[in-house]
Amino acid sequence: MGVFGPRVKGRCSMWDSPMHLLIVAIVILVLFGGRKIPELMRGLGEGVRGFKEGMSGAQASSTPPPAPPAAPVEKPAEEKKA
Repeated sequence: MGVFGPRVKGRCSMWDSPMHLLIVAIVILVLFGGRKIPELMRGLGEGVRGFKEGMSGAQASSTPPPAPPAAPVEKPAEEKKA
């Protein structure tokens, strides 16, 4: 029997302890550095977001595309002379 109940066949008991997760987090911090981790997480978030949009796009493909943006506003004559 494991710490959190009966042991499941094929499950690694290493992840049952929060200390192991802390050690893994420290090793990742040492390997990638503090500056690189936010960039990695941002890339992971963009990938997940793109995947979700792709999945919802397959279901919502029958909806019409959004209206084109309004025509650009021309600048006043005073700014054109400068």
